[in-house]
This record gives sequence, structure tokens and C-alpha cells, in this order.
Amino acid sequence: MGEHVIGTTDEIEEGERVIVQLEGREVAVFNREGSYFAYLNWCTHQGGPICGGPLTGTNEACFDKDTLETTFNWTREGEILNCPWHGWEFDIESGECLSRQGSDLLSFPVTVDDDEIIVEL
Repeated sequence: MGEHVIGTTDEIEEGERVIVQLEGREVAVFNREGSYFAYLNWCTHQGGPICGGPLTGTNEACFDKDTLETTFNWTREGEILNCPWHGWEFDIESGECLSRQGSDLLSFPVTVDDDEIIVEL
């Protein structure tokens, strides 16, 4: 286990990702507004290649108990990683699973030193 330089900050555009092999593991690093997040490319649902999924938003529901009506609002555009196999949703900054509590993505620390992006396994 150790530190791995996966590239430089000018190699991963805002909203983009790079998927690399590190110590026999497929790991993705995402650039979200200049902050970097690294996850194992393995969905906690059924092992799908989560990091290849689209970055989207999510629907938030609001139920009015007086009128018994439910309204939906599309929110968090570009903040949600969707698994390409079954659509499970994960917060791109925390790895938290929005589909099932406690099914968060395995993350790795990321640092930037002199424009080099470093992932620690």
C-alpha cells in the first residue's frame, strides 16, 4: 500500500474522471469543482463498474400530508454518480449511497502536491 501519482490537475477537467489500475485495483479519481475524490470502481450493490456511470442529479420528493400530494424536484445536478448496471445513486463528494443507507462506496484519500494528484491506498 502506498501513494500513487495518477496525473496532474490539468489532465482531469472539471466534472471529469480518470480510471487507473493501482495495486491490482481499478480506482477512479473525479474532479468536482477543483476537489478530487477517489473510489474503488466497484458498486456496493452488485459489483458493477460504478465509476463508469454518468454524473447526474437526483429527484427529491416532498409529501404534503394535508393535500396528500407528492411533488418531485430535480436537484444536485452533476453531484450524483449513477451505477450503469442498476442505477444506484452515490454522492460524488462523500461516496454516500442515496439508494440504501450503509452501502457507501469505498474511498481513498486524495491530495494535490505541486499540481500532482496523489491517491493513497
